[in-house]
Amino acid sequence: MALKIPAIQANENRRISANGARDNQSHNGRAPGSFLQNLLPPVLAHDEKTILQHIREGRFQRSLSLITAFSSLLSGLEVTYEHYIGSYSQQIMYTPVFLSLVLCIAGVWAVFNRWAARIFLPVVSLVTAVDGIVGFVMHVRGIARKPGGWRIPVFNIVMGPPILAPLLFATSGFLGLVSAFLRREDDFSEMERKRVQSAQAKRPLWMDMLPRSITKDIRVVEHEIREGRFQRIMGAATAISAFFSGFESLYSHYKNNFTYRIEWVPILLTPAVMIAGIGTIWSRAIARTLLPLTSALALISGAVGFFYHVRGVLRRPGGAKLPLYNILYGPPVFAPLLFAATGFLGLLASLLRRAK
Repeated sequence: MALKIPAIQANENRRISANGARDNQSHNGRAPGSFLQNLLPPVLAHDEKTILQHIREGRFQRSLSLITAFSSLLSGLEVTYEHYIGSYSQQIMYTPVFLSLVLCIAGVWAVFNRWAARIFLPVVSLVTAVDGIVGFVMHVRGIARKPGGWRIPVFNIVMGPPILAPLLFATSGFLGLVSAFLRREDDFSEMERKRVQSAQAKRPLWMDMLPRSITKDIRVVEHEIREGRFQRIMGAATAISAFFSGFESLYSHYKNNFTYRIEWVPILLTPAVMIAGIGTIWSRAIARTLLPLTSALALISGAVGFFYHVRGVLRRPGGAKLPLYNILYGPPVFAPLLFAATGFLGLLASLLRRAK
């Protein structure tokens, strides 16, 4: 994504060729993606190898910032029409709509601006994550205030506000926070070493507000993320995201009485992705085999679900002639893509390195 002059690009290519095999080796002695590289044309194989190298070295800040913007846009559209159905009965319901737009802008800005990636994006992402947690509390309270409250939990969870949707919205904030700690695609080892040394001499302003004991732990986590060694963190995040999105699928499809058998697919995939994500914390083998397999299936399931939801909207009375009405009261169009985002997290986790 970055523009490089020919001399720098040549040095980068030599460095990747010299270190790629050593850095990407797995237990069987083969580099991840080597089979795919053999099937691709030389130009595409080189690009694929470069992307993998960037991910494993934690140098994909611009790419993940753009993905954060896209994820925020999808979750923002989802929450916009969900709260529209709820008639925006409370003013706080406007906050995720506004924050999703701000986070989308921050993510796109971070692609082109280093300051935005390191300062503005993490601030907006943190506020978004906090707003998701507050929304979860409000949704729990909304269920408790329905007739019968938690004494009839199944009925009120199904008919009340989607309980885990705010936490799924907070996932975009998590991606933005991770993006802030990564290196950019055009950062090089020598340049990066000098920059980190100068950065260590003066802590960021927001870290000055925290105790030294806490900021020390933050420094350790930041270093691991910047080196691409946070596979365990992303594995755990994949498991949590799978639980949130899977529960929302169960909630939505239960309301539809599981009219189509294919509606069971995300429900059955959810525990598999969760097991793979949790297993990644302890097992490197699971991270390299089961996690990418289940994540790829989740990604495909989300894409297929998006097709079925669009088809469901078009099959409603009026179809494409009443798009706004049918999108609001038909199947949630973008919900399957949020489940697919869980698959993306898992695939990303499988390509990362583990902490030393």
